[in-house]
Amino acid sequence: MAETSIALNRFGLGAQGGARGNDRVGGDPRRWLKAQFSNYQPQPAMLAALPTRGEIAAQLADNLQAVRAVAGKNAASEAADPRKAMRKEARQDARAQHVAQVGARMRMAVASDTPFIERLVHFWANHFAVSADKLTTVGFAGMLEFEAIRPHVLGRFADMLIAVEQHPAMLLYLDQAQSIGPDSPLGSRVAARGIRKAGLNENLAREILELHTLGVRTGYTQADVTEFARAMTGWTVAGIGRGPAARLLAGTAAPGAFLFAPQIHEPGDRNILGRGYPAAGEAQARAVLADLAVHPATAQHIATKLARHFVADDPPPTLVAKLKAVFLESGGDLPSVYAALIDAPEAWAPAQSKFKTPWEWSVSTFRALGLEDTPDQAVTGMMAELGQPVWRPGSPAGFDDVAVRWAGPDALMKRVEVAQRLAARVNVDARALGPRLFGERLSADTQTAIARAGEGAEATALLLVSPEFMRR
Repeated sequence: MAETSIALNRFGLGAQGGARGNDRVGGDPRRWLKAQFSNYQPQPAMLAALPTRGEIAAQLADNLQAVRAVAGKNAASEAADPRKAMRKEARQDARAQHVAQVGARMRMAVASDTPFIERLVHFWANHFAVSADKLTTVGFAGMLEFEAIRPHVLGRFADMLIAVEQHPAMLLYLDQAQSIGPDSPLGSRVAARGIRKAGLNENLAREILELHTLGVRTGYTQADVTEFARAMTGWTVAGIGRGPAARLLAGTAAPGAFLFAPQIHEPGDRNILGRGYPAAGEAQARAVLADLAVHPATAQHIATKLARHFVADDPPPTLVAKLKAVFLESGGDLPSVYAALIDAPEAWAPAQSKFKTPWEWSVSTFRALGLEDTPDQAVTGMMAELGQPVWRPGSPAGFDDVAVRWAGPDALMKRVEVAQRLAARVNVDARALGPRLFGERLSADTQTAIARAGEGAEATALLLVSPEFMRR
């Protein structure tokens, strides 16, 4: 029973408290986890009801075009400058799309029969973090997870990497869509006019090296960043950008589509991390990404993050070494790495070393209480209240995955308040629910506290903020 609880809570998203409970795991938790590789649905029905990327992009493109078409008066009020009101309306449209995506994400997590794979989807979404702060990324942030991560979570890391870097959410968030090679055809024309020099943007290239692949302080130089940024020029988004590149490319593809634009690509051969990459248009940056995807430093970086996420804030070096070796031997085949994690004894240590993030705690709470139909806006507001607004980490580094970030007194008090509200919505017997969720891992102290609280919401709230429930 102890390993069943570990499988459900450490690898999965928490046990379901209803009739299904822990029965699905059966007598072999490792086999149950690996069986999810075959049972996982990348595009469940809950996603079909959401607006498509094309619909989101078309609406955003229309809104931006309408704003640009109206002459402003540089006034402080919306009444004096109609563009302000139009921008506000555009943001409200994007916000509504974002809220619907957050709700769908929670419903998928709560109902999932493949919670280990769903957890991995959330892990990779945080690894390849975008933040829904800009008007151009609010409606696309969830789509990055749905379109670039979910279909590739059981594939090769290289394929996921390319899908992410070509997704409009990433290209717009890190300003790659506006990056113009100074010596590209368009860059040269702009410079010849003497107005200004076309701008090379290094944001995406830097974050790929520092966050997505090699990791910080792994031997790359500023020259590598710049050369990589030059290789990536031309990777842009149709119909949504701004500036001379957007005007040049208007109408070349459906809004929101990835587009390689030779007119803004910096010509020439590149040398990155000591390896040469001949001029090849879009394929030049693809070749760089393919090499980065199987680099030993990338394997070390990914192995460390996976071990930290699933096992301990200070991950066991032996586990990191195992995962790194499998990553390299398999060429970045992710299911092979996940299987190695499942097979590793370090992953089944009895101590609950990981403190749940607000998202993890919320999902496990909803699963335990059977809250499958919480309104989208309520989910979005609750996550903001708990300090982890979905797809809004505020940084390309994503949300922290260590206890010190989430276990402060103020954060714990917020969880107590939310637990009390949620407990008041259900009618469950916490004395029976606790053993169903945790089996023999439920401590005598927790059982005693729940028994003293009785049968009502107070007992349920106590269970939700117990040490067993807060950790995994």
